[in-house]
Amino acid sequence: MAGIKKKTAFFCQECGYEAAKWMGQCPACKAWNTMVEEPVRMSPVKSAGGQRGISSGASGFSLGGNNRSAVPVSLSSVRDAEETRFSTGMGELDRVLGGGAVAGSLVLVGGDPGIGKSTILLQTSCYMAKSGINVLYISGEESLRQIKLRAVRIGGAPDSLRFLCETNLAVIADIVMRDKPQAVVIDSIQTMYSEDVASAPGSVSQVRETTAVLLRLAKEMGITFFIVGHVTKEGTVAGPRVLEHMVDTVLYFEGDRYASYRILRGVKNRFGSTNEIGIFEMRTEGLVEVLNPSEYMLSGRPLGASGSVVTCSMEGTRPVLTEVQALIVETNFGYPRRQSTGTDSNRVSLLMAVLEKRLNIPLSRYDAYINLAGGIRQTEPALDLGIVLAILSGFKNRAVPDDLIVFGEVGLSGEVRSVSMAENRVLEAAKLGFHSCILPASNASGIKTVPEGMKLIPIRGIGQLSDYLSSC
Repeated sequence: MAGIKKKTAFFCQECGYEAAKWMGQCPACKAWNTMVEEPVRMSPVKSAGGQRGISSGASGFSLGGNNRSAVPVSLSSVRDAEETRFSTGMGELDRVLGGGAVAGSLVLVGGDPGIGKSTILLQTSCYMAKSGINVLYISGEESLRQIKLRAVRIGGAPDSLRFLCETNLAVIADIVMRDKPQAVVIDSIQTMYSEDVASAPGSVSQVRETTAVLLRLAKEMGITFFIVGHVTKEGTVAGPRVLEHMVDTVLYFEGDRYASYRILRGVKNRFGSTNEIGIFEMRTEGLVEVLNPSEYMLSGRPLGASGSVVTCSMEGTRPVLTEVQALIVETNFGYPRRQSTGTDSNRVSLLMAVLEKRLNIPLSRYDAYINLAGGIRQTEPALDLGIVLAILSGFKNRAVPDDLIVFGEVGLSGEVRSVSMAENRVLEAAKLGFHSCILPASNASGIKTVPEGMKLIPIRGIGQLSDYLSSC
């Protein structure tokens, strides 16, 4: 019989860093007093015959043979084949996933408590079950009665959708291997435990071990797993950082839990773009897709108000129109206040320094409050020109035309630099009724199709932007 080494190690509860002894500060994430002692995965040792003992895995089962020979191959010998995708029933979720869920993938969904993670996965499970996909919904946090109450609220669940309340990984693995569903939902990964790991559920060792078993099930059986992950107070998925590296896709739910709108953002996707977002509205009947986010972002926009400018950013392949608001008031202290909501505050301070240096505007004597209305955080450089115009409008107390849109990147010399996908931005603006567009001169020459009624105003520097505002 192969012997088993028994040992413990110290893990950081914030990032999952492993060390042989306790340390006050984690060397990886620099957090204090986060190291806890936990048993580690038992490693098989060599037997007398020179062969390694075969480990049965965390849940006491084996997935396939252990005597398979590994043969290196060249990429030219690999057969080209597109991954098998199926629709989740929600267009916004399919967009973030890259066109639908991929068979055999492991998808991690994270977010704050009460943000809607369980709701969207239950809705998705119902949609997939109605379309003929074999789905198994496993909950370790709620009873079947609680799940039924939520299902009734969102419109009911079909009889083909099966539910299981279980936290033992061995039991779950046996059921999955026996029933062979096409999609499995795990809510949540922090409640699952393996009997071979002595630590408590939700610990670093348990989360890492259970995710490894689910990943192996997904790859070897072609099952799509959706797992829910709790987040820490910093907003990252609880457990080791390696959890995000193990899965194929990481999705985050953003937004104020007390507001009605939610944003699903992909931060990692091995099968698609990581720049796409999905926008949902939380209603009594569940999450409803917002098909036109630009219209939602501009709802309630004040007309004829100074410091209000509409700009356009790209979220993946989707142009999103956003209102930038700037309030510039004279400061009462020696150090002016800079506060921004929805964008990078350091970028705002940089743009204000450029305005003060290149246009001789004394912004160092004024407090500045910048807000991107709508609740979506955006940091694309194309927002620079909109922020600059909003600051100028707020400082001079002059309103810009209501049918004007502006986008472009601003450099330290005050030059306006080109941005990507300018034509898509102009077409989206024309679709929503805008008739004038201030854009970089280098982008204006590359737009082949100018919508009817749209006037392009190309500029090369922020000085031209100031002159335009003075003429309004």
